[in-house]
Amino acid sequence: MKLRSLLAMPELRLRAVTGEEGLDREIRWVVTTDLIDPGRYLSGRELVLTGLVWWTGPADSETFVRALAEAGVSGLAAWDVARGTIPADLVAACERHRLPLFQVPEDVAFATITEQVVRRLSVARAADLRAVLDRHRRLVEGLGLDPVLELVGRDLGLRCWVLTPAGRLVAGPGPAAGPGPDAAALARAYLGAPRLPCVHEGFSILPVAAETTSRAADWFIACESDMTEWPAERRALTDELAAIVALERARLDDRLSAGGRLAQELIRLVAAEGTEIASHLTLAGADPGAAYCAVAATAGGGLRPGELRTVLAEILPGRPLIGVLGEEAIALVPAAEDPAPALRRALADLAPALDSLAAGVSGLVAPGELRGAVEEARYARRLAATRNEPVCAVGHDELATHMLLLAGVPDDVRHMFKERLLDPLRTYDELHRADLVRTLETFLQHSGSWTRCARHLHLHVNSVRYRIQRIEELTGRDLSRLEDRVDFFLALRLG
Repeated sequence: MKLRSLLAMPELRLRAVTGEEGLDREIRWVVTTDLIDPGRYLSGRELVLTGLVWWTGPADSETFVRALAEAGVSGLAAWDVARGTIPADLVAACERHRLPLFQVPEDVAFATITEQVVRRLSVARAADLRAVLDRHRRLVEGLGLDPVLELVGRDLGLRCWVLTPAGRLVAGPGPAAGPGPDAAALARAYLGAPRLPCVHEGFSILPVAAETTSRAADWFIACESDMTEWPAERRALTDELAAIVALERARLDDRLSAGGRLAQELIRLVAAEGTEIASHLTLAGADPGAAYCAVAATAGGGLRPGELRTVLAEILPGRPLIGVLGEEAIALVPAAEDPAPALRRALADLAPALDSLAAGVSGLVAPGELRGAVEEARYARRLAATRNEPVCAVGHDELATHMLLLAGVPDDVRHMFKERLLDPLRTYDELHRADLVRTLETFLQHSGSWTRCARHLHLHVNSVRYRIQRIEELTGRDLSRLEDRVDFFLALRLG
């Protein structure tokens, strides 16, 4: 309750002597004291009652009021029964320290004031409890965060928004409540801040989850106020708000929902060779008439696979179907155009919160060609991981045409093809340290030129000829034939 409410309580008949500009201060509790310096027993926002037993002169008034002001007391109510007045020097001290002062009627006991105020405070706290319970009920009912943020804005005058690291507004006051924040700028400040919480251009930015959660995968709260000026109670309230937002964040995570489980199963089936997937597409929400591309991604630096899945769900267009296979997240994205450029831009924005992330994007395919698209995306992802960039996305347009063909070949066929051609050479190299595989690769890179291959390997031409002869003997192939050279080239690419 506020000091102003005291004047509206007819049973108390208090009169404001000075400090009317402070009547909107809140009262937390009531304390009666006759100590000249009670500061050590006060914690702020109290209504202090005193019978002026401590008063002997003007200096005492200054000592007493200064102690109350330094302790953060909301107001003072006083009456000297023995003298039948309030000393003028006490009034003057209250005016100097901007402390509201009330006169207590002679026939009103301090116990009556305490009882009435405490009763009002209990009712107010019960109302607060009802509001909290109602807020949680709304969350359980799935009404979202807007009612909670509306309550905070109405009761505290604190406008708050919940945003994603990609700058998407999750909840908060709409345009009708006045201009909102620059969501993109706040997202950049959130991702790049050395530590959280922090203040950016008048907005306090608060994390939602624990420090173990990657910033790139979580929400954050932006409050239109400078947190460095907040009292302890407001800080505690925003901590509670963050906990509520975290609950809502977890409620909306679809990994445990029916749709999330169906998407995970679809990804598993698409990645499994020899499994029929057509019947599962519609069940998982895939439009059988749409074009799709596949995205494969892995990350390091503490970004867990489940969090990587969350990141992809936030930055990929449409309603992607996403699953996790080991350390890799795979998404099937309905798209009318190549999403790789937009994905690169989104990852560049998230880069301050990412230690490393490699992503590959396939070309657009019909639903029946999803398996080949996933293989293509995986190859692009592996190519991205080899580049000297901590965060990199490779599109299908950057892949060689022969790798596009290989992406659609079943895993067991590719493995058998590679094993038949290269395993004899690797086994020989392990036994004799002959470096046949490296010689073969260099020979093909130089288009079968003995001289250039020898120069690159720092060998005599005859040594190169001997090694090539040994390769042909071990594999039964002839490297003078184009067909055999192509087979070795593809096997090395698959390796």
